[in-house]
Amino acid sequence: MSLSANPAGCPAIPADPYGYLLVHFIEDPQGYAERIYLDLSDGDDPERWEPLNGGEPILTSPLGTTGVRDPYLVRNPETGTVYVIATDLRVFADGEPTGSWYDFSHHGSRNLIIWKSDDLVHWSKPWALDVSRRADGTRAELGMAWAPEALWVPDYYEEGHEGGRGAFVLYWSSKLFAGDDPEHADDAVYDRVLWGATNDFTNNTFALGGVLIDAGSNTIDTTMIQRELSDGTLRTYRATKSNGPKPGIWLDRTDSPRWWEPDAEWTVIQREIGVDWTESGHPGGVEGPALFASHSEPIWYLYVDVIPSIGYRPMVSADPDRGFDYLRDDRFHMAPHTKHGGVLSLTRTEYDRLRANDGCIGVRA
Repeated sequence: MSLSANPAGCPAIPADPYGYLLVHFIEDPQGYAERIYLDLSDGDDPERWEPLNGGEPILTSPLGTTGVRDPYLVRNPETGTVYVIATDLRVFADGEPTGSWYDFSHHGSRNLIIWKSDDLVHWSKPWALDVSRRADGTRAELGMAWAPEALWVPDYYEEGHEGGRGAFVLYWSSKLFAGDDPEHADDAVYDRVLWGATNDFTNNTFALGGVLIDAGSNTIDTTMIQRELSDGTLRTYRATKSNGPKPGIWLDRTDSPRWWEPDAEWTVIQREIGVDWTESGHPGGVEGPALFASHSEPIWYLYVDVIPSIGYRPMVSADPDRGFDYLRDDRFHMAPHTKHGGVLSLTRTEYDRLRANDGCIGVRA
């Protein structure tokens, strides 16, 4: 089956596409680096990145743990509003860990930290989104809320829904405990990928949906992308990190229009992605995958975060149905220690605005 000219499929490529914006965090055990950083592509080249604001953080959270990790950029195609959504987690403070990974995953924050902007230069103050909230107002027993992403679904709601039919299907990693286990003491509970829906990332519209990925063992860090096939089918791809018996990042796909529902059928394309980038040659040595597509040619990218400290290394594909290969090109440039984030396709106007306002991007006074 042939593909359409738009590899990203949904959301549509912006009018007059030019340039890319990368959001990420940095990990520094001796400092306060768990904040929001933005890098801009070198012109329209998605293989060369330049830090904005001199490499200093652009957004900082005073909420919750005061740390943010695993940020993602997503645009509402109906309003143009862009959101940063991030994990509420600070691992390091004053040169010491703030807790153990057991604590972070069993008794961590159930909130995500959100910012929004209409122009990518002026950002709102952050707010916390409680992703444990069900539609009936009750709360699920979540151990944490990590690595959020979202895809826009233009017909998520039924006709006549207040606020329109479109919504973001939001997905993140969490431990989901039984309702009668408020202490989160059940050691048999493992990390799964959950989903919920909202049209504006506020607590007024969000509702927890259910489980998106249950691999039977610890599973985190899902990233997704979609493309439209020539017959109009919307194919969804996702890359996910397994910390189970078969560790590593795997890639699968579905043609189900309601890909978040439990009856969607997924086909595995590739396993142990990015293992050659690791220092040990172990498939578990990469995490935090980030999928995005070129808006000028049929090329897809998958960045993998080499842990603990190397950061993103690139994979590339001419057809994700055939998997991803290593991008071994000396031209590729990204600042060291650039960790787990996401990429947003820009317009020429947005790109020029970011360039012109470098050093002045941040929260409105």
